[in-house]
Amino acid sequence: MSATIADILAARLNKALPESPFAADLPEGFVAQVDQAQNRQFGDYQSNAAMILAKQVKRNPREVAAAIIEAFDGGEVSEAPEIAGPGFINFRLKTTFLEEKLSQLLADEEKLGVPVAEKPLTIVADFSAPNVAKPMHVGHIRSTIIGDSLTRIADFLGHEVIADNHIGDWGTQFGMILWGWKNLLNEEALESDPIPELLRIYREVNARTKDDESLREDCKNELVELQGGNEENLAIWERCIDLSKIGLQKIYDRLDINFDLWLGESFYNDRLAPLVESLLAAAIAEESDGAICVFFPDEKQLADKPALIRKSDGGFLYATTDLATIDYRIEELKADAIWYVVGAPQQLHFDQIFRIAKQRGQKADLQFIPFGSILGKDRKMLRTRSGDTVQLADVLDEAVERALKIVDEKNPDFSDEEKQEIAEIIGIGSVKYAELSQYRMTDYIFDWDTMLALKGNTAPYLINAYVRTRAIFRKLGSDFVKEGEPTLTADAEKDLTLKLAQFAETVPAVLSDFRPNTLATYLYELAVAYHRFWEACPVLKEEGAVRETRLALCELTGRVLRCGLGLLGIRTTEKM
Repeated sequence: MSATIADILAARLNKALPESPFAADLPEGFVAQVDQAQNRQFGDYQSNAAMILAKQVKRNPREVAAAIIEAFDGGEVSEAPEIAGPGFINFRLKTTFLEEKLSQLLADEEKLGVPVAEKPLTIVADFSAPNVAKPMHVGHIRSTIIGDSLTRIADFLGHEVIADNHIGDWGTQFGMILWGWKNLLNEEALESDPIPELLRIYREVNARTKDDESLREDCKNELVELQGGNEENLAIWERCIDLSKIGLQKIYDRLDINFDLWLGESFYNDRLAPLVESLLAAAIAEESDGAICVFFPDEKQLADKPALIRKSDGGFLYATTDLATIDYRIEELKADAIWYVVGAPQQLHFDQIFRIAKQRGQKADLQFIPFGSILGKDRKMLRTRSGDTVQLADVLDEAVERALKIVDEKNPDFSDEEKQEIAEIIGIGSVKYAELSQYRMTDYIFDWDTMLALKGNTAPYLINAYVRTRAIFRKLGSDFVKEGEPTLTADAEKDLTLKLAQFAETVPAVLSDFRPNTLATYLYELAVAYHRFWEACPVLKEEGAVRETRLALCELTGRVLRCGLGLLGIRTTEKM
């Protein structure tokens, strides 16, 4: 597939710079950028290169822009550029170029113009990571859904992505679970719904230990026995993990999320002691009051925040496990990059372990991808009326239940099976889109009415736009077949073609700052452009090249919406 429009214009602009009167004053290595225009009133694309260069040559930016335009050759791509404001260079694409671009996009059914990465990477994506023996709650939404979308996009761009669910399957809570299993377990409840039963016994034991010192000691002893390899305790622990995975997998299946690996904390146990010894031997870590710590005297933000990697009682910590995990991912999985999709409060933790990894000579690109919180309408952390954390399964159930009511009202003639399937797609899609349409660092309000609305920047609106693209072919009675070359005659056609071509620029941009909301915003703008086209340009009433072009635009819009929503982890439906 050919380069994106922005790339083509940038190449022509950079070719013009050495031919301008300011060639001798160009900063070494300067490369002009071209971006999508913020206001289409002034053009399709724009560049601020003249304003940057004006500071270098100490001339008026509009004068510099005029000189660049004089040397610029738009060829078959654009009309002569125009100057706007303080010195922006604006480009308007030629209709013939857009027609050719539309034809190219139709032919590229797999990638829809999106260029693959020039240097594909092996990326380990660490996201979701719930704790064993506990249900996933609303707090897991952001990591799970953002992480899944980023892995889908990276894979689409040609990277090798390994999704690793680093579950919490080790730690002090297992002492309580083991004691509860032996003394409080309801086997019948465990068989019917294991995670709630494991959570029940954990909560009950935890509550008892607050007033019972001897029980606290019993739980500690159970944990010591587990860590020492006691066969009975290991067997119970392994069954807890297996049962938990079954329960978690039901959620992931419903969300259409897959992991390549489930390497929990326990996987790295044997690596922790040697890791600490290697840090001591390299003089990266040192003993302090019986504990082993890493200090950061040369790091202003970390100078008074040492990382504890082994407690004075010999116990290891999350930092120790995460450092061992980095080793494994680089040495065994051959990771070029490791992404951690984790809540913003963990910033200090990752600052510390990334700094230690660097001191150890690790070369992989380590990325902490933080996110904010989900709030209720009262702008406080989302909780149930009783004050408990909202469970993720309950959120998904309610989303589908609410979507089913909407589907039933609008399409009472659909079969019950059709209604349920559509409700599942819309309900789950609405939860995902409500998350992904926000900038990940934003604290957003969880509002059912907003996320399920058929108008506005919502999943139902986008899915409905896709349904409209398919409805035209149901009326036609056949699938799309390209006949002849496109002929763009109306402004709404040109606007839609341009927006479709910009899919190729949008998808790679998501990974520049790990912002799936960039893609969500694009898809919303595409749906708006399509609805404008739908209102302005009759399709089946036309004939000849006009009709064929408009059918092509319907087909391509459907493909891009389906692909783009798929990259967000959202399914589409042919009817709604």
